[in-house]
Amino acid sequence: QVQLVESGGGLVQAGGSLRLSCAASGRSFGIYSMGWFRQAPGKEREFVAAIVRSGGPTDYADSVKGRFTISRDNAKNTVYLQMNGLKPEDTAVYYCAVRPYSWGNFDYWGQGTQVTVSS
Repeated sequence: QVQLVESGGGLVQAGGSLRLSCAASGRSFGIYSMGWFRQAPGKEREFVAAIVRSGGPTDYADSVKGRFTISRDNAKNTVYLQMNGLKPEDTAVYYCAVRPYSWGNFDYWGQGTQVTVSS
């Protein structure tokens, strides 16, 4: 089992920045990939970004490329999402997720943290 605890959400004006953090615990060996997803009211959950190990390949949704940066500290089993140039359409609950193995899916999820961007 993996437990995920997110932090860093909040209310920010358009154009502002926020940094989300997610700490994973309960697993003594490496996690293949950590990522962020989001769900806005009335919409389905969507992929935001993911990173394979620290310094490894990253992947971003087109809607956040150039504005969001994902990073990871393997020693702390923590993943970060630096969000710059926030827009009202970025308003959503952001979820951290873990994909333990390269051949698997994102099987573990955090409780979510609210990000609200005012215009």
